[in-house]
Amino acid sequence: MAFAGVKKVIPALLDAVFPRSCPGCGVAMSEPGLDLCWDCRANVSVIALPLCDCCGEAVNGRVDHSFVCQGCVKSPPFYRRSRAAIHYNALGKRLVTLFKYSQALWLESLLVDLLESCVTAHYTGVTYDVVCAVPLHPLKRRERGYNQAALLAKALAKRLDLPVAPARHLIRTRMTPSQTRLTARQRLTNVMAAFEAGAAGRWNGRRVLLVDDVMTTGATVSACAKALRNAGAEVVDVVTVARGI
Repeated sequence: MAFAGVKKVIPALLDAVFPRSCPGCGVAMSEPGLDLCWDCRANVSVIALPLCDCCGEAVNGRVDHSFVCQGCVKSPPFYRRSRAAIHYNALGKRLVTLFKYSQALWLESLLVDLLESCVTAHYTGVTYDVVCAVPLHPLKRRERGYNQAALLAKALAKRLDLPVAPARHLIRTRMTPSQTRLTARQRLTNVMAAFEAGAAGRWNGRRVLLVDDVMTTGATVSACAKALRNAGAEVVDVVTVARGI
């Protein structure tokens, strides 16, 4: 009881000494225990149906049947399905960017909440054997200090009571430029053959849940899925915090 009481008091003391501001809008956070103010929470844009059944891209208008977008029909990805929790709008971008580039690791719990809700909503009844993160090249990992996708994958795996694949089991074999300012075609070329699934035999027949922070064209997660499937994975599904345009 005493220890539980201390755990409740410490956050309040920290908030008093180091006042927090909302990462979404910058206003002072007066209520302890919140990662976002209530206004920003209300503005989180959750991705809702209808979606492309394959890549998870939101579809405008009403769709009363299973739908696969033209992009997935013309160039089927190597993953089976991909789903994202929120739109990569101004708020979504700010949350992901702070976590990814600005050491805002305290946002992990909020982002994993979004990932877990997305898995619950879209992958109900699906059984996975392992959770895997999209890897960073070692040089970029050393420069940044951490792999944001690996942190999310580890925390999500714990929530789902699943093992998480060791980083050495899926690696990025070459340094690639950032995908941010590339066209869709350039993104595909940029990550082509950039990943390799190691641990011979470890992926055989495995059903993999692949985790990343944000997906735009899906080139990176598809390249990872290709490597995993070439190594023997039975199926690869993808979940990301945000979906860009």
